[in-house]
Amino acid sequence: MTTAPTNLSHPESPPLPELVSQLSEDLKLLTRQEIELAKRELSGSIDQTKRRVAQLALGASALGAGVLVLLAAAVLALAMVIPAWTAALLVGGGVSVLGAALLVTGKSSLSDISLKPTQALQGFEKDVSAIKKAAQ
Repeated sequence: MTTAPTNLSHPESPPLPELVSQLSEDLKLLTRQEIELAKRELSGSIDQTKRRVAQLALGASALGAGVLVLLAAAVLALAMVIPAWTAALLVGGGVSVLGAALLVTGKSSLSDISLKPTQALQGFEKDVSAIKKAAQ
């Protein structure tokens, strides 16, 4: 009595070439989506940086114009009490200190913007981890 050979393949499982093809398509789609997410994140950070830099430039320009007028008035007022050159040195030194403080403050407000696409990188790391697990 001979037994018929048993079929080891499962009828509900797609063939291996089809699985590999589907995996390849899924990886391509996943990569495109991750790249799109990274682009959107970078675009948002760049737009935010542009707005802050423009705001700093406008503020500095307005401040500069006002300060020039006030400086002239301060030098003229001090020149009535002390020699004009001394008045100009005192006013110029004070304004220089103020300008340095404003530059440091403006620079620190720009440093909190991250241009690193964190969400996309986290998603990519999760995807790589999932693919490694599935491959094992």
